[in-house]
Order: sequence, then C-alpha cells, then structure tokens
Amino acid sequence: MTDRTELFTIGQLSHHTGLAVRTIRFWSDTGLLPPARRSTGGHRLYDAAAVARLDLVRTLRELGLGLDTVQRVLAGQATVTDVARTHADALDAEIRVLRLRRAVLRSIAQRGSTTEEIRLMHEMARLSAQERQRLIDDFVDRAFEGIDPDAPGARIAQAMRRLPAELPDEPAPEQVDAWIELTGLLADEGFRQRVRQMAVAGAAGGEEREPYDSAPIVEHAGGAVRAGIAPDGAEGRAVLERIIAPDTPAEERVRRAEEIEMFTDRRVERYWQLMGILNGCEPFLPAAAAFEWFAAALRAHS
Repeated sequence: MTDRTELFTIGQLSHHTGLAVRTIRFWSDTGLLPPARRSTGGHRLYDAAAVARLDLVRTLRELGLGLDTVQRVLAGQATVTDVARTHADALDAEIRVLRLRRAVLRSIAQRGSTTEEIRLMHEMARLSAQERQRLIDDFVDRAFEGIDPDAPGARIAQAMRRLPAELPDEPAPEQVDAWIELTGLLADEGFRQRVRQMAVAGAAGGEEREPYDSAPIVEHAGGAVRAGIAPDGAEGRAVLERIIAPDTPAEERVRRAEEIEMFTDRRVERYWQLMGILNGCEPFLPAAAAFEWFAAALRAHS
C-alpha cells in the first residue's frame, strides 16, 4: 500500500464516517483525534486507526459523555466500563428529575395553578431528597428545640421527620400537590408556632390521667358535625352524653375541653395527611372537626 491509500484528509474522513468536517476538525483541535502527519501543504492527514478512534469518539459523545471524559478514556485514564457505569447513574438521576418535572407540568395544567403555586412547584422539583428532608428537619428542630427527647409526647418529633428516601420515579398528581401544600405549611409562621406550642405542652405532660377512648368522639361528635347539629343545643347535649357520662363534673369537662383544644388543630392534622400521601400510606379520615365539636359541647354543657 502507498501512503496515499493509508492516509486520509478531514474531508475523506467526513465522507467515510458521515460526520461533518467542522465536527472532525473541532475534535482534532481539542486533541481527541490527533493527525498522523501533515501534508506538504500543511493539511492534517489521518491513518486507518483514526477511523476507529473517530467512531469511538462519536459513540461516546452520542451517549452524552463530555469531551474531558472522552479524552480520559482515549488516554487510558479511565475504562469504558467505569465511565459507562458512572454515566448510567447520572442518567438515572436526570431521568428522575425529568419525570418529576413532567409531573409538575401536568399538575399545573390540571390545576390551573397560580403564579405562586407554579413557583413553589418549580422549587420543589429542583430539590434533592436530602434537601427536601432538610426542610422537614429544620421545621421539626425549631418546633422541638430544647425539649427532652424522652419527655412525654416528644417522640412525635421523629414521626414528623419521616419522608421517603427517594420520591417515586413517576409521582402521582396528589403527591405533587402534597409537596406544594406541605411547603406552604412549613413556610407558615402561624403553623410553626402552633406546632411549637403543642410540642411544649406535650412535653410538659403533667400528672398522669386515665386515658380516654377517642372512638366515641370520632363516631358521635363526627356524626353530629356531618348532621349539622350545634354543640350547644339540646341535640348537642344528647350527643355529648353518648360520649361521656351525664354526671361528669363541670371542672372535668372544662379540663378535658382545654386539653382537646390544645392538641387539636386542623393544619397539624393536614400535615400528617400530607406526610402520609408522600410516604404512600393509606389515607385516614380527618377527625379534628369532631374533636373541635366535642370540646365546644363540653364547654357549652359544663
């Protein structure tokens, strides 16, 4: 063979590979495709090995590898296997982000979201799992600051932190909505103060009291709420007497009403519902309205 059959110009490489001349020239300029020699006219000439090298460069670039990474592979500083594994992991992360963004866009389209909601959605979609967990941890740390973790009621702090380690690859619309609503709650200073108040009161404990059964409250007071029965009327008294003994002293009724009012809050209940949605738990029926009704009835008939 002669040198003429063994060496190729950039134009000939372009013809053989189908790559644009400017692409081959750029890769040559960056050192990915060094010429075997130059012609008497100063043109770059490439040998047969350059064709194989050029095909490898094209394959790696089409897989999304950066020029620096391709250079390391060609220089023997990294194996294709290692690079492929690392890049596949990076692509997995990118796919999760893209799926999350798709879910956010679908939620925006379905909800007819406001500008503020869209901003919150976008911010939540950009957060990593660690960053989302940090938001929850910061909130719980502030609420339970200075409270002995072994104090009565303090163990609730750990449950309030529980987020999934990874969000689903394709989050359901209700999970996207839950992130948005939860973010709004965490930013609400009134909510944060209310949780702090409940945490302090729960940790304080007090003298041991006989625990009471909440099932009758949910059943009867909840039924009264659904039926529209006022807690301070005669019907309300009849419902109340299905929950507590008619001879319950007035001071005990007031004490129990105060306790229920301290530890009942619809926003806190909603927090637990949202955390349940994010963790894929079975939904539970809200009961705060029933306890509010019960407390009002206790006060009205004390």
